[in-house]
Amino acid sequence: MRTLLTAAALLALSTPALAGTLEEVTTKGIVLNIQGMDIEVDYTPDGKFTAMDGQITGEWRIDGDKLCTKSSIQPEESCTEYPKDKKSGDTFEVQGAQGPVGIRIK
Repeated sequence: MRTLLTAAALLALSTPALAGTLEEVTTKGIVLNIQGMDIEVDYTPDGKFTAMDGQITGEWRIDGDKLCTKSSIQPEESCTEYPKDKKSGDTFEVQGAQGPVGIRIK
């Protein structure tokens, strides 16, 4: 029993962002704003996502406070750090591979 509780405590401590921002992102979806263009992104629980009405498909995973993705237009995995404690309706900026990107959680 003690081992089970210790394992649960370690899991809770190792995924702090999942309980906040990244859980909101991957359950509700986001709207990316890149150079003035809004792009909706929807995530599914099986680690897949779609964007631009299905024109872009990809995979996602969470690594600590980072969302890691690869897609049909970017086959190499890219990980982006997200701020903690954001929720539906919040807007913020993340630093992407091509520079800053605006994010709004749906």
